Amino acid sequence: TSNLPTFSSLLPGNTSHISIMARVGAGMTTGCLAVLIAQPTDVVKVRFQAQLRGSSNNRYSNTLQAYAKIAREEGAKGLWKGTASNASRNAIVNVSEIVCYDIIKEFFVSRKILEDAMPCHFTSAVIAGFCATLVASPVDVVKTRYMNSKPGTYSGAANCAAQMFSQEGFNAFYKGFTPSFCRLVTWNIVLWLSYEQIKLAINSHILVHEETV
Repeated sequence: TSNLPTFSSLLPGNTSHISIMARVGAGMTTGCLAVLIAQPTDVVKVRFQAQLRGSSNNRYSNTLQAYAKIAREEGAKGLWKGTASNASRNAIVNVSEIVCYDIIKEFFVSRKILEDAMPCHFTSAVIAGFCATLVASPVDVVKTRYMNSKPGTYSGAANCAAQMFSQEGFNAFYKGFTPSFCRLVTWNIVLWLSYEQIKLAINSHILVHEETV
């Protein structure tokens, strides 16, 4: 057994049941670490998505050329542009998905509204996806706009958010809410239904193994 500390042991809460603080800590940590590793791929993806097909004004012709051009013209700072806002966004999404799903599922099961089965998992995943979209959309919009901006357009992600609010108002932070909701809800449904079925299969295998020993 590993002696490494876990969030459950470091943060207060019922040791027989993972506390909300432990779930928040785990969600924020994994979300931020993922961004620190994968940020360059997200920068290239966002810039490619903003290009118009066949336009002569496109900055990049292919993925490898995009990496090379960004590194040459903007350095490592360009490849990791918007890391803080993206890490914030990913941490918020992770926490929203993990914590909301667990709380909603436990609410349904503990009050016997739904059994701990696929209908409960599906409903909890949809609600978790909506919550994640609601809280993460503002950060996601700022992150995307800042990462796609040309050097010098904004002094930072905070400046980008300030300019958006002053020029376009609060509604600017929820641009693209519907497609973001569809994407996150679909992801949550696939994630949590797969997770629950894999967990069920593993538990069943362990139970069978214990009975045969």
